[in-house]
Amino acid sequence: MVIDRTSPVPLYHQLAQQLTAAVENGVLQPGDPFENEIALAERLQLSRPTVRRAIAEMVSRGLLVRRRGVGTTVANEVIHRRDELTSLYDDLQRQGRVPRTEVLTLETESYDDRAAEALKLPADTALVLIERLRFADDTPIGVLRNWLPPSFADLTREELGERGLYELLRSRGVRPAVAQQTIGARSPAGREQRLLKLGKSDPLLTMTRRAYDGNGAAVEFGDHCYRADQYAFDITVYER
Repeated sequence: MVIDRTSPVPLYHQLAQQLTAAVENGVLQPGDPFENEIALAERLQLSRPTVRRAIAEMVSRGLLVRRRGVGTTVANEVIHRRDELTSLYDDLQRQGRVPRTEVLTLETESYDDRAAEALKLPADTALVLIERLRFADDTPIGVLRNWLPPSFADLTREELGERGLYELLRSRGVRPAVAQQTIGARSPAGREQRLLKLGKSDPLLTMTRRAYDGNGAAVEFGDHCYRADQYAFDITVYER
């Protein structure tokens, strides 16, 4: 790594850029232990705050993971969900990963006030509830809970295990066209820890989604959670 002290680019950013390139080029592999900030600062003759800021930038981008008792390691390959209306199944296939689904729950008479409101249906409507554990290759990355209108009560576990939900909706003549999403983070509950193989202090990314067809009719409500070391949201912001 070469640090140009005459450049107007901040030193921490120069360091972060070169370390990022090492991760993206495969010089640093997923799971590799990352050099501690003291050793890195001494080796490059940089201050510890400069190195600490560069590492923090990489952590915030999901390239490095800090764990108590383990230290800093290169993150596992992260699935990036872009700001477009796709399913996780589509995202995994696009990135060359092998999606696998374990159907945890399939109910055709589920009652949920929040889901009914999102789908613009009476609170006493019997909704279709689908809960799935999604894998990328052999790594569990998300627990997906979706509620659908009663018209989708014919969905089967076999279908849901083999195909993405949005593909199944399209096959039934329903095309999600736009969605409202809310993204957050929290600690995992006990069941989520077990399913996603997480520790108590490992963070979860969360997303709730209300999807609508081209006519504005609500077609799906989702409440999902993802492993933060395996998943990221890419969002493009436009000036209005």
